[in-house]
Amino acid sequence: MKNIRNFCIIAHIDHGKSTLADRLLEYTKTVTGKDLQDQVLDDMDLERERGITIKSHAIQMDYMYQGEKYTLNLIDTPGHVDFSYEVSRSIAACEGALLIVDASQGIQAQTISNLYMALEHDLEIIPVMNKIDLPGAMPDEVEDQIVDLLGCKREDIIRASGKTGEGVFDILNAIVERIKPPVGDPEAPLQCLIFDSVFNPFRGIIAYFKIVNGTINSGDLVKFVATEKEYLADEIGILRLDMSPKKSLSAGNVGYIISGIKTSKEVKVGDTITHVNRPCEKAIDGFEEVKPMVFAGVYPIETEDFEDLRASIEKLQLNDASLTFQPESSLALGFGFRCGFLGMLHMEIIQERLDREFNMDVITTVPNVRYNVYTKKGEMIEVHNPSGLPDLTLIDRIEEPYIRASVITSADYIGPIMTLCLGKRGELVRQDYVSGNRVELVYDMPLGEIVFDFYDKLKSISKGYASFDYHPHGMRESKLIKLDVLLNGEAVDALSTLTHIDNAYTLGKRMCEKLKELIPRQQFDVAIQAAIGTKVISRETVKAVRKDVTAKCYGGDISRKRKLLEKQKRGKKRMKQIGTVEVPQKAFLEVLKLD
Repeated sequence: MKNIRNFCIIAHIDHGKSTLADRLLEYTKTVTGKDLQDQVLDDMDLERERGITIKSHAIQMDYMYQGEKYTLNLIDTPGHVDFSYEVSRSIAACEGALLIVDASQGIQAQTISNLYMALEHDLEIIPVMNKIDLPGAMPDEVEDQIVDLLGCKREDIIRASGKTGEGVFDILNAIVERIKPPVGDPEAPLQCLIFDSVFNPFRGIIAYFKIVNGTINSGDLVKFVATEKEYLADEIGILRLDMSPKKSLSAGNVGYIISGIKTSKEVKVGDTITHVNRPCEKAIDGFEEVKPMVFAGVYPIETEDFEDLRASIEKLQLNDASLTFQPESSLALGFGFRCGFLGMLHMEIIQERLDREFNMDVITTVPNVRYNVYTKKGEMIEVHNPSGLPDLTLIDRIEEPYIRASVITSADYIGPIMTLCLGKRGELVRQDYVSGNRVELVYDMPLGEIVFDFYDKLKSISKGYASFDYHPHGMRESKLIKLDVLLNGEAVDALSTLTHIDNAYTLGKRMCEKLKELIPRQQFDVAIQAAIGTKVISRETVKAVRKDVTAKCYGGDISRKRKLLEKQKRGKKRMKQIGTVEVPQKAFLEVLKLD
């Protein structure tokens, strides 16, 4: 066990984690020949196309150091704030972490939040300054920032480049020298922490675990503590590029177990595995429960696909434990699910994965957050969906969730960023100079305001330099109202939103204008209205398409033409009484991207 090292790589998005992981795999000869490609560990097409890591990936390497063979278990983690739950799980399975900072960009918000997460778990931190080969690198300034943040010595910081391979052997040596081997007793009762799971259509559910105590053998009868279900360990093994089976694994190792589990509810990430005949006394403390930040309805386009959609979401949830869902129904869209996501990028990725991996065409409603509604009787109702709001006459007050947001930027962009935050009802808590030209702005803001486009706007204002991170900061009372969209007098519940009273008029007007562009012309006029309760605050009309019925009357008496036009008019009137408006799926998505 003294020759095992478990570590993960944490950093802000785009600081070169996956590229550095490639070099580590190449230099330890774990991956060779044709398998060696850029971002080896990003195995989803989506990850490669977007150049981001969505899931954390575990892989085992062997490294010879001073004549001894060491086993290194590496977990590469995502950098985007929406996937921070993946990072928290990886950290729970490690004893050390490589903290990677881009030499041209310096320390950013997500770097700091991931670092605090690692320090809470008492991980040994190895600071690495990556991309020192870039012409825009500022190694000395960035070193100062790392020393300020970590309080480490300058000589502890490793200068490296994932592109050229410089400093990679220094990193491998530091992992062996500085990170402590895992502690645990191979003879004690078995305790394994499940930190991830995947679904395989042929073999059922594969759970990835870290053994804290004890030894597990192939063929053992094991029990999952939280679900109290028992299974035979058909196959256990370690994670190389592909899974490689082993007869037995003991404390300190990271591996996988296949036991023919078919239903996704039976595997919970954070659960403990133990033996049936000699169980451990208590389960391992897992990681904190995930808190969804954004809620949106996901509906199948064809109503009969409802059960298929449920199966698809359950399989996705195995792979991504931060996705939560419960069934709901909507007048406009039929049956579907109210899903909880960690952010807008997470929501977009889930939608894309449902389409690619399961061929599910879905409609997503306007995302919103969770509100607490207090009635005049003193009851508290949690509202995830505007259609679940009680009647206005019964409501005493509504509370909405607030977040404490931290924005790190260079001093040049302070003005526009402050304007953006104030426009989103933010309140400045404090402003600190981190180092030289870099400023940290801390704001209290309503979560509902940053759900849509805050992150995108922040990036464009600051030319991509500002970094953003947030955590929940309680609930506060707000003046919120429900804004409905009516098409020919019928409310479309999928487009209704809860919004602050100050934003209602502009939002209603913009939604109507956008829908006018998107809804195709019908044989009759379509009235698009935005309303608060019974009061209409904005209206647009999609004009009717008219067939020229008088085309066949060439010349002749006007009364013949009038007769034909009157007949058409009567037909139109009847059509309007029974006509319904088809709203294209594109309209639902475009309304979200209002600017």
